[in-house]
Amino acid sequence: MNNTLPDPWQEGLASGWQVLDASTLERDLPLECDVVIVGSGAGGGISAEVLSQAGLDVVIVEEGALKSSRDFRLRESDAYPQLYQEAANRQTADKGITILQGRTVGGSTTVNWTSSFRTPPDTLRWWRERYGLQPLQDEALRPWFERAEQRLGIRDWEVAPNANNAVLAQGCDKLGIKVGRIHRNVSGCWNLGYCGTGCPTNAKQSMLVSTLPVALQRGARLLTRVAVTRVLASRDGKRALGITGAALDAPGIRHTGRQITVRARHVVLSAGAIGTPAILLRSQLPDPYGLVGRRTFLHPVLLSGAIMPQRIDGYHGAPQSVYSDHFLHTQPLDGPLGFKLEVPPIHPLIFAATLPGLGDEHARLMRQLPYLNVTLALLRDGFHADSQGGQVRLRRDGSPQLDYVLGDVEWQAARRALLQMAEIQFAAGARAVLPVHENAGLARSWPQAQQMIAALPMQLLRTRVVSAHVMGGAAMAGDERQGVIDHLGQHWQVTGLSVIDGSMFPTSIGANPQLSIYALALRAAEALAAQLVR
Repeated sequence: MNNTLPDPWQEGLASGWQVLDASTLERDLPLECDVVIVGSGAGGGISAEVLSQAGLDVVIVEEGALKSSRDFRLRESDAYPQLYQEAANRQTADKGITILQGRTVGGSTTVNWTSSFRTPPDTLRWWRERYGLQPLQDEALRPWFERAEQRLGIRDWEVAPNANNAVLAQGCDKLGIKVGRIHRNVSGCWNLGYCGTGCPTNAKQSMLVSTLPVALQRGARLLTRVAVTRVLASRDGKRALGITGAALDAPGIRHTGRQITVRARHVVLSAGAIGTPAILLRSQLPDPYGLVGRRTFLHPVLLSGAIMPQRIDGYHGAPQSVYSDHFLHTQPLDGPLGFKLEVPPIHPLIFAATLPGLGDEHARLMRQLPYLNVTLALLRDGFHADSQGGQVRLRRDGSPQLDYVLGDVEWQAARRALLQMAEIQFAAGARAVLPVHENAGLARSWPQAQQMIAALPMQLLRTRVVSAHVMGGAAMAGDERQGVIDHLGQHWQVTGLSVIDGSMFPTSIGANPQLSIYALALRAAEALAAQLVR
């Protein structure tokens, strides 16, 4: 795509925005500020805007590089290594789950698919009852959701669903399964369908084009290509004093040897639900109940492909606009794992890497790409007694790794999800259905699919599982025995330290989490601003 549209970052940098690429440093860099924010995604971006507008001196530290609309050319080969953690191939310790997370200015908001849901009421009720989070009442949170929605253009998507989403809607309608339309955070969207490679038209209201520019206009400073190593703390570990980090080279892989030290009155960790627990672990801050890094959730995702008689062209049009929560409500919240149904965009590179099969078999399926529908099921983990999530640990070099073991309750839900998706796809007129599983073949009828899926071994690396929603690991709770932070994100043991990102959640959300992060971040950041400007 030849992008000649105005780029607000080019204009902002020309006007004097303070942005420093740490790969260019020739010596160590010491800084001081009121608040240092680690990470520039949903939590960090909201926090940066609120705190800078309150008149505080803010420094934002981002591990990834600054890429803006002029760099977004709808190319997967560019986007994955430049904009994602581990080139879009981050995996759990046992390689069983591939995780998509952003690693760029704007974080995952720069590359997500814009789907926006409020935190479900039953999730909030669970948090109140099980984790003592009484302030998180539905009515008390409603204004924060409304403000986040207004700020980021979250509203109904009035355009008809693309063909990929339409398959889900049609199949569910035939089976009497209720569907809904997904709200999206876009303004003037061109309906291109390549949201995951960065929005070249600046329609997606990510942190990249919304809150971060406001923060920089108010004098905030942005450091890019900095890997934060630890939180600086007082000798007793009870007060945060800032952060230290290592400058990365231009590819963002190796340390250059230059060190960054930012001393601050307050530290906000917004590095995501793998990055934030890792920083806390490396910092060796007080953790008397051993909670840091534990209960990290993923919404493990199962996939089902279908060859349709009509062209689908699943790489074009708004990626997600139809959903069904029917299978979240067919059992108790803490019963067998429920799942949310959506569709993903179908882009050639990432689909080829996900599709089962080898050689000629794989090539034959790839030739069907224009006719493929793919449906996904997000498992709601963290509520069943046997669904405890994973644990963020540190490798020998200090880098994070998520150990997430899929157990019986997840595998049982995986089989049910594959069955339901196949039934919906056949109801929508599919010629054949292919569960994304190494032992699966094309099923030409619903009875054949039932028989095949019932016999599939639900095993690691045979069943393809992915995720784009990492949550928990530094959760909030009403007391320090159950959580790392309180309901406003402030650390129970360490003053001057907050966690404001997806790490806050005590369980998974049961819905795409970006709006939940936005609303809770807005609430936490405003409380922090009031505290710091007294």
